[in-house]
Amino acid sequence: MKNDTFKSGFVSIIGRPNVGKSTLLNALVGEKIAIISDKPQTTRNKILAIRNTEDAQIIFTDTPGIHKPKNKLGEYMVKVANESVGEMDAVLFVVDATNKTTEPERKIAQNLSSLRVPVVLVINKVDLARKESLLPMIADFSSLHNFEAIVPVSALKNDGVDRLLSELMQLIPQGPAFFPDDMITDQPEKQIAAEIIREKLLWLLDKEVPHGIAIEIMQMKEQDRLTSIQANIYCEKASHKGIIIGKNGAILKKVGTMARIDIQKMLGKKVFLELWVKVKSDWRNNNYLIRNFGYE
Repeated sequence: MKNDTFKSGFVSIIGRPNVGKSTLLNALVGEKIAIISDKPQTTRNKILAIRNTEDAQIIFTDTPGIHKPKNKLGEYMVKVANESVGEMDAVLFVVDATNKTTEPERKIAQNLSSLRVPVVLVINKVDLARKESLLPMIADFSSLHNFEAIVPVSALKNDGVDRLLSELMQLIPQGPAFFPDDMITDQPEKQIAAEIIREKLLWLLDKEVPHGIAIEIMQMKEQDRLTSIQANIYCEKASHKGIIIGKNGAILKKVGTMARIDIQKMLGKKVFLELWVKVKSDWRNNNYLIRNFGYE
């Protein structure tokens, strides 16, 4: 039974691609929920993650970066990002301290007033930025929207995250817990396993290849001490298939090894992982395949 002063609320994390939203989500929750890479548009779906304390439950939603879509998958990602802020108790607008403010970010900041929810500006990657550039950035964004708070953080180094949580505690309302105390995400294990595999591909592959990749878990068989997983890696071009496999299968083997380690940590048991690479031409413009790969 929660006390009368218990707080609970929903907080959306929005921003342009590659500003560190997923890294921030993981830092706020204290667990790795969202995959991370230095490539933009890593997150494709809305990810729900939960921070539980004795006094509060904060439910975060990490969203795809707001960008100009180039295909139907991109259109879906932007739709998810825009819809996620509609019924939130607060919004975190994340920007990159190492980059100059972009025109799309200015438009987002100006449009935040229409949400009618409190917004906190999170200036991420401050550990990599020149200190003298922060004050002009803060002044610039402050002229575009009346933020409830402006919090500089380094999500990667977990610096400033506690202050950000304190600010959120002031914004979310009193209310009951929506999820059990031991629940940290709504993502099924199959989906997390698929995203872990995709993350390793994002880390190991260059240029445009990773953006045309989708993962489908064909089988996930649980046993007492072992989980057997069979997964297909889909790409859009035959030439990409060879890149993903690598010379003598080196890349695919490395992906499998790295993914298996992370999936074992998640499941708490040994994992046997089999990967196959298949071609699905232009799947990012195929509504049926987009839904089939879990983007719905």
